[in-house]
Amino acid sequence: MEKQKPMCMSASKCCNQQLGFAILISFALCFVFLCFDYSALTGSSSGDDSLLVNNYANAIVPQNSKSHHLGTNSSDTDDSPLPHNPLLVVVNQTYQTDFCLGRYVYIHEVPSRFNGDLLKNCHLLTPGSEKNMCPYLVNFGFGPEIENHDMVLLNESWFLTNQFLLEVIFHERMKNYSCLTNDSALASAIYVPFYAGLDLGRHLWGGNISVRDSSALDFVKWVAGKPQWTRMWGRDHFLVAGRISWDFRRKTDNESDWGSKFRFLPESKNMSMLAIESSSWNNDYAIPYPTCFHPSKESEILEWQDKMRRQKRQYLFSFAGAPRPDLKDSIRGKIMDQCIASGSLCKLINCDYGATNCNNPVNVMKVFQNSVFCLQPPGDSYTRRSIFDAILAGCIPVFFHPGTAYAQYLWHLPKNYTTYSLYIPVRDVKDWKVNMNETLLGVSEKKVGSLREEVIRLIPRVIYADPRAKLESIEDAFDLAVKGILERIEKVRGLIKEGRDPSIGFADGDDFKYTLSPYEI
Repeated sequence: MEKQKPMCMSASKCCNQQLGFAILISFALCFVFLCFDYSALTGSSSGDDSLLVNNYANAIVPQNSKSHHLGTNSSDTDDSPLPHNPLLVVVNQTYQTDFCLGRYVYIHEVPSRFNGDLLKNCHLLTPGSEKNMCPYLVNFGFGPEIENHDMVLLNESWFLTNQFLLEVIFHERMKNYSCLTNDSALASAIYVPFYAGLDLGRHLWGGNISVRDSSALDFVKWVAGKPQWTRMWGRDHFLVAGRISWDFRRKTDNESDWGSKFRFLPESKNMSMLAIESSSWNNDYAIPYPTCFHPSKESEILEWQDKMRRQKRQYLFSFAGAPRPDLKDSIRGKIMDQCIASGSLCKLINCDYGATNCNNPVNVMKVFQNSVFCLQPPGDSYTRRSIFDAILAGCIPVFFHPGTAYAQYLWHLPKNYTTYSLYIPVRDVKDWKVNMNETLLGVSEKKVGSLREEVIRLIPRVIYADPRAKLESIEDAFDLAVKGILERIEKVRGLIKEGRDPSIGFADGDDFKYTLSPYEI
């Protein structure tokens, strides 16, 4: 028994050593976890671009397009690894919050017949007009560069941009979006690059309704058959159209009726559409028409804004457009008559059929830059590209109907419309009791100055920058559109989490959308 005593003492000593070692290990682990939590809360802004996520094996690399050829499908552009959606990432051995959290977008690889093939056959896009769309597809859909600025434009970032190519321009920007993911389960939104406007444009003049609707029917069948659809039954999906939303809302099957019934298809109702003009339905959203200014760096935007602030303006008001004699309630004829009668106070650019002045951006920008006010009456539809040309020129827009801007560009223009525009409520020519000279001369110099400054401040919000541009402190029209649709989808996702029916109100019509009352201050 005495021989066993040293063994017991030795075992006790070993137990004590093991206990001490366990305490030491526990203390070390606690210290590590404390450092983990503190780093997660504080983060670090320094470090390289190598980010390790989740299991620390997948690098976050933004998806950038390797090819700028517009005839290719999005699936042909890049094979680089794309980000997951972690709560934390590691930078220089410290933990940071993922800046893309809640902003990831997944791009559907749609069959090329719905986008790329349309561009390859660009000569077939506009059978109802003499305009050939093919030259406008260069430079990411911006069109050819404008070489002869005539001292009107400031730099080389001006292009002859066609207003119906928004879906191409948006797609090119989205390929370079910094928070793309190839894992649709981690995406906050799913972008579907169906060029619905270009497709429809081929059949608007002369095509029967079966032909007009065929691509839309094929498309919704395809997208609803993808596994991503069932997650929210399409309510996290969005697409962009370069035509007004009304073109996709034909209510009947009469051959003489305009447009397609794409947006009345059950699957399409579950998606959101961004277009140059929204309809009165809740799943349509308006984003700005493309202008001709597509800057490649922030300094170009700031330089242009300064030029507009210094610009001397010799005309009280101007109007660029054509009369609409076939529209009995159109006020354009009255506006043109008053402009002519005003002599040197007004500058008119007559865009009547056959006129070419309006097709030259230099001519339009030269007039708008020299005008205090730019009149924006409705035309064939409520909205017009001239709104954004005027803002770009620092010219105060004058609206006559709330559907022209106030009920439209809710993500891009201030809700308080009195800060950047004038409103003269004239619904039709029978209501015309306006003397434009007296009305506009009655605006105080101080008010004119504040309005113009706000218009110039809005310039970055209504332009689409070059897809290769890195705008660090400025949000352009694309950035605001993506932010708006992400917020829209997140609200729907919140309803689902609360156990509520997300279909209620999602695609309902709003009969009061084009009345002013919701926008009165």
